[in-house]
Amino acid sequence: MNIGVLSLQGAFIEHRNILEALHVNSIEIRNKSDLSKNIDGMILPGGESTAIGKLLMDFDMLDSIKNFIEEGMPVFGTCAGMILLAKNIENSSVKHFATMDISVVRNAYGRQLGSFQAISAFGDFDKTPMTFIRAPYIRSVESNVKILSTVNGNIVAAQQNNQLVTAFHPELTDNTVVHEYFLNMIKGRC
Repeated sequence: MNIGVLSLQGAFIEHRNILEALHVNSIEIRNKSDLSKNIDGMILPGGESTAIGKLLMDFDMLDSIKNFIEEGMPVFGTCAGMILLAKNIENSSVKHFATMDISVVRNAYGRQLGSFQAISAFGDFDKTPMTFIRAPYIRSVESNVKILSTVNGNIVAAQQNNQLVTAFHPELTDNTVVHEYFLNMIKGRC
């Protein structure tokens, strides 16, 4: 299995490290030609969604990746990656891939000082550690979206068909549950 990790900005190395610990091959996606490599799924890391969105446009990758997602390629967006996938961003008129039927609030918990850690259920897994850094949350979902986790009444993880999103950074912990969930999506088990 080969997982492409969008490597334009943000926490892409940490995702690659988790995949390596799970004995899964990963490929850095840095330009359009990297999209021609044989990948079974893609991770859109946390970082700064505005910067990542601009780089996707500058490197002419936005439409190609959007087409892959719409054709069913499994994709996992964390924090900024979740914003990139959302069809509606409440406090922004900018849309990126806009492939997932969710409405998100950017920087919902405030600035950097509003960052925090929590332990909550993720899907069927109890006590999953979650790191929130200038995190968004999901305000609302359409009926075709499965809510996987909430923290303090806010939706922080969801799945819609081939798309998985988290408001938190599972790559910043030693826990591999969320990445394993994504890999099981690729294998058709979720």
